Parts: sequence; C-alpha cells; structure tokens
Amino acid sequence: MQIRIIVAGKPALAYAKAGVDDYTKRLSRFGGYELIVVKAGDRDEVSERLLERSQGCFRIALDERGECLTTRKFTERFDALEMRGDVKSVAFLIGAADGHNEMLRAKCDLILTLSPFTLQHELALLVLFEQLYRVASLKSGSPYHRD
Repeated sequence: MQIRIIVAGKPALAYAKAGVDDYTKRLSRFGGYELIVVKAGDRDEVSERLLERSQGCFRIALDERGECLTTRKFTERFDALEMRGDVKSVAFLIGAADGHNEMLRAKCDLILTLSPFTLQHELALLVLFEQLYRVASLKSGSPYHRD
C-alpha cells in the first residue's frame, strides 16, 4: 500500500526538518512512503490543494477533533485497510495554521487526532512520521515499539 503524507508548506523549524528527514530515511526500507508538500495559504486554498493531491486515495485528515487511537489500534486500522483490497493508496492530510475546512473533513474517509492538543502543523508532521515508523516496525517484528 502506498502512503502519501501531504502537508501545507515545507518544515522550516530545524528540529522538525531534521526529524522528518530522519524518519523518511528510516521508512525508506519499508517502501511506499511519499512526502508531498503543497503551497501554504488560507484554509480554503490549502484544503482544495490537499483534496486535489489526494484524489483516488483513502483520505485521512489530521485534526484535533478527530478520533484518537493508540499505536496498536492505529496498526490494526492499517492492517484492515491493507486487507480490504480496494485501498491502494492512503493519504494523510495536514493543513496549515488555520486547519481544514468542513468540505475537506466531509470528503475524508477518516479523521484522526494525534493529540487532544492543537499541534503546530510541522510538529504534527513529525509526530505522524514517528507513528508511521512505529507501525512499520511493529508490523516487521522490530523491537522499536514497547507496550
């Protein structure tokens, strides 16, 4: 299954950029991960760009109002998507400072939160990458994740 992480604006914070680069390298051995950066802007512009770049994908919006999963439950969701057979590509959508509009949320297949806190989008991107790496390592039997 192809995984796309689509985010508004490149990480500018040094720690976020370094972390994203590190997890991108780590995930490369598991294949199928792609980071796509769309131009930042206002809520409606960014939501339109995110929807455009995620056409044909199972869309997962990251939003503080979304469902909160444990890492194990997140892994189970991934396994279920892979088993469906009709899902070839999953797109995680991370908006800019103003978040997502209602149209984007309505067009998503799932809305997840990484935290009940509102996270700065660069930090959300880094946390998502770490969790994707954690899921991949769990599925491969790597000792990275500990319960």
